[in-house]
Amino acid sequence: MMKRIETGGIGYLERLAGSDWLWGSDYTSGDLYEAEELWRQGHRIRQNRLVLVHRQNGRVVWPVEAKDGQYFGRPACVGGEITLLLADFPAGEARLLAFDEETGAVSPLAAFPLSEIADCYNLMPHGAPLMLTRQTGGEFEIVWPERSRFAISPQESFSHREGERLYFSRWAEDPDYRETVVVRQYPTGEIVEEYDGAIFDLPDGERWLLV
Repeated sequence: MMKRIETGGIGYLERLAGSDWLWGSDYTSGDLYEAEELWRQGHRIRQNRLVLVHRQNGRVVWPVEAKDGQYFGRPACVGGEITLLLADFPAGEARLLAFDEETGAVSPLAAFPLSEIADCYNLMPHGAPLMLTRQTGGEFEIVWPERSRFAISPQESFSHREGERLYFSRWAEDPDYRETVVVRQYPTGEIVEEYDGAIFDLPDGERWLLV
C-alpha cells in the first residue's frame, strides 16, 4: 500500500542533498529566471509554492507562504542547515531564509537588491560555506557574502567550495564524452589544478570523484 503524502498537487520531489528532506515546487510562471523575465516585461507574476517533505517520516512542511509577485528558487542544505531562496519582485529584492527543521520556523539570513544582480539565471545557494551564486554560459559570480565575478568556460558548471578552492566540472566531447575537474582559486577564479574525473554527489552530502 502506498503512503499518501499531501503535497497540494506538486507531483515531483527532489532530494535535498545533505539532509533527510525532499523539496518540490510548482511552476506557475516557469522557473525563477522565467518568472523574472515575465515580471520585467510587465506581466503579473503569480507566486509559486515550495514544499519540504521528510524522507523518513513523510512530514510535510510549507516553510513560507509566498505572496503575490514572490517566487522561490532552488533551496540548499549547507552544513546540515537548510537555506531557502525567495525573490520578491514587487520589493525588488532576493532573500535568503534559514529553515529550522525541528520547529519549522523560518528566519532571515540576507537580502539583496535585484538591481545589483544582472538576472536570476542559475541564481542559487551553494556551499560550503554558504554562498549565493549565479552562473551564465561564460561567467561565474558570487553574490553573497562577498562579491566575486570571473570568466569560466561555457562547458563548466559549479560544484562546490572547499575553503579557498572552487570546484567546477567541465565536459567535453572529443569525440567521446569526458569530464574534467577544474579547481579555481577564490576569489580571483585563477585555475590552480585540473584533473580527469567526474564529481558525484551522494544524498548525504558526501562527494566522490569518479575516475
